[in-house]
Amino acid sequence: MTVEAAFVLPLFLFAVLAMIYLLEIMAIQTNIRAGMQYAGKRYAENAYLTAFADKETLEKDIVESVGENRINTSVIRGGSAGIDCSASYLDPIRQILFLKTEYTMKIPIPVFGIFDIKREETMRIKGWNGYTSSIPTSPEQRIVYVTEHGTVYHLDQHCTYLDLSVRMVSQSELETLRNQSGGKYYPCDKCGGQAGWGVYVTDYGDRYHTSLSCSGLKRKVYAVPISETAGKGVCSKCGNS
Repeated sequence: MTVEAAFVLPLFLFAVLAMIYLLEIMAIQTNIRAGMQYAGKRYAENAYLTAFADKETLEKDIVESVGENRINTSVIRGGSAGIDCSASYLDPIRQILFLKTEYTMKIPIPVFGIFDIKREETMRIKGWNGYTSSIPTSPEQRIVYVTEHGTVYHLDQHCTYLDLSVRMVSQSELETLRNQSGGKYYPCDKCGGQAGWGVYVTDYGDRYHTSLSCSGLKRKVYAVPISETAGKGVCSKCGNS
């Protein structure tokens, strides 16, 4: 019995220890996910102010949400300094943050030493860029959308003429590529010139761009009462809605 106990008791204690660490791993993963949701919400609220993902801010927000002491006393190697969001990036066109958090958990196993488990959590967050109109209008006064130099007004703020569908294509495709209206693409007057391997085009535009930050790929859209659109026609695409 003594010999059997000498074999069984360590195995029992090992099983208990494994269960404790399993629960801790699950708990810290849940905490990190909750912290990422908090960091993503903070980003979404300020999406209109920034054009890039600041990894230091994301990491700080995650640590703030989970609690620095909780992370420092957890199985995460390096504590709060072990949270790494450097692989996160922002899609500037759709304003979607691809949040990726990487960390390593250290699991001590008696006799065998300490094992590292690398983990990564991913999440996508859409930036909030809505607004509340401050234009005083009567209940029957409709709000429409116009651009800075446009000659028509739009009934739908998400009309495809306002929401540019930017995509990259290879330079070799330009000769045969056509837009939705069947037209060819020509060099942009602002960023045109010698194109690299890839250029940027839109579905309804007739120019190709060598720079994603070109002003030709941006639209300044204004919400105005329909009574202020004198001289402008209704958009042929969203005007029938």
